[in-house]
Amino acid sequence: AAGALAAVGDAAAAVLAAEAVGAAGHVLERIVACVRQRERAERVERAVGAFPAVKHRLADLYVQVRAARSAAHYAAWATIGSPSGGAARSAPSEGRWRETGERLGGLALAQALEALRTAAAEGVQLPGGTGSTWENEAYRYFHRAVGDELLFGPVHRLRAYAADAARLFDGREVTV
Repeated sequence: AAGALAAVGDAAAAVLAAEAVGAAGHVLERIVACVRQRERAERVERAVGAFPAVKHRLADLYVQVRAARSAAHYAAWATIGSPSGGAARSAPSEGRWRETGERLGGLALAQALEALRTAAAEGVQLPGGTGSTWENEAYRYFHRAVGDELLFGPVHRLRAYAADAARLFDGREVTV
């Protein structure tokens, strides 16, 4: 019964990771659209997105969201299938796959929550004054990112749990 509960928890984490990645991707799209249109000042006739500092922050955010999306896809694949393409992930011949596959949902969730929180924070900062108003939806995503982290636990704790389950530290517990 404990194994079935762990498998359901991992599947739920994979689904939540995919949902958080979708939200982070939406925030990134909204930020890019906003900084392309917004001008810095009347004297400067360039969009805010044309400045290298903004471009680099958006590029870093893009890489983080894409990495989280890859982790979520891999966790979903590991949850529903096996390396051989079959649907029976818990088959006796694939015991090692089952051991490693059960932690992927939590790791993907950690990656996705981190990407969502970073994207939401950038969504408040990069648009400037409009990002700090209640009418901007960036605030909703930021509050959601903080709430998700409170609900599912801090990212570092999700990663520490996966490291403990994988016995990466030779039987020594990871304290957080």
